[in-house]
Amino acid sequence: MPEHSSDAHAPHAPYMRVLDALTADIKAGKIGPGDRIPSESELCARHKVARETARRAVRILRERGTVETQWGKGTFVVGPAEPASEGD
Repeated sequence: MPEHSSDAHAPHAPYMRVLDALTADIKAGKIGPGDRIPSESELCARHKVARETARRAVRILRERGTVETQWGKGTFVVGPAEPASEGD
């Protein structure tokens, strides 16, 4: 089943609202490479969703390679790939 419906009036799952908001913040540069995204509890409070809903949104971002989680530190936006060295 696709994550996004082509019908603009179709119901939008709560995890998709969180996912879309995080993705928009990352694309807009509000959360840049190396920056920590809001914690699960912050996402729950901000979007008025359950913890598992926030986890699902973050898990999808992690699966897409957009963020990485560092145990005990948080989840951070992955920076752009390191440029190849231009020679000496």
